[in-house]
Amino acid sequence: MTTQSPTRIAAALSAEYRTRLMSMGREVDFPDGTRLFSEGGRADRFWIVRTGVVALDVHVPGKKAAVIDNLGPGELVGCSWMLAPHRWRLGAEATTPVRTHEFDAAAVLAMMEADPAFGAAIGRWVAQVLAHRLHASRVRLLDLYGPYGSGTHL
Repeated sequence: MTTQSPTRIAAALSAEYRTRLMSMGREVDFPDGTRLFSEGGRADRFWIVRTGVVALDVHVPGKKAAVIDNLGPGELVGCSWMLAPHRWRLGAEATTPVRTHEFDAAAVLAMMEADPAFGAAIGRWVAQVLAHRLHASRVRLLDLYGPYGSGTHL
């Protein structure tokens, strides 16, 4: 038996809140190799992967970007939309053809403000995603640049 990751939308949000959020999305497809966003850019939208894989990466001066995590179906791509200054803190690239649901951040933020219970549920989900990404980033960067690696592997 496998446990669904709490970072995936199906495990993180109730059916009611998933339906409300998904009603605000639109389907968007990205060909393999498409850059969804780069560090420092304006974070005004986010995506939930339907099919395919999106790599999250961090810019490393003088080197190729380091891949922090690979995101698949049901996972949130982009968290920076929720926190000021609304600038991407990582980059993201489609590593396969990707089908997503795309969301306008301002519209979702307005809905979160209008319904505090919905806002709290979305906030908890994004916090879970951020905690997971912080840990994944730490492990990956230690593997790449630490003298002895992280001791664990992704």
